[in-house]
Amino acid sequence: MTSSSTPGLARFNTLADDEAATALHEICASAAWGRAILSRRPYATAEALFSASDTATAALDAQDLAEAMAGHPPIGRPKPGDPVSSREQRGMAGATEELKAEMLALNLAYQERFGHVFLICATGATGEQMRDAVKSRTGNTPEQERAIVRTELGKINRIRLTRLVTEGSSELATEGE
Repeated sequence: MTSSSTPGLARFNTLADDEAATALHEICASAAWGRAILSRRPYATAEALFSASDTATAALDAQDLAEAMAGHPPIGRPKPGDPVSSREQRGMAGATEELKAEMLALNLAYQERFGHVFLICATGATGEQMRDAVKSRTGNTPEQERAIVRTELGKINRIRLTRLVTEGSSELATEGE
């Protein structure tokens, strides 16, 4: 993504606050993150928007981070009818039944240990890579895992914001469907 303005960014900048808030909630379920992004509009460039997102993600407290994670389905179980989570978790689509069952068990063990969904930027990752990541990360301390989750959330937010500013009109047009 270049640092120049795009038609999608221009459209986002001119949306009514409630429409922009709805679009942002689809990107990240944290209300604090959404408010922070809205408060800095208009953005001159996509890079300025990404920077604001990084800053807002870094500023999330534990409750805000939990709210953001609650908007993400477990790996291997995208929300039915949700093309975003299905697209992001594409690496699990062709997984064997054995791998899917293993991911379910690993997701449950992770959630029991940390009290929240296993969050990973799944875009471009294979099912095996996601499995290996959850196995590895289950051994982390809660503090280590919160730092990793924040980093992964930042990556996901950037990918989704990129889609918003490059496909802005088509992505936002489907929000009411």
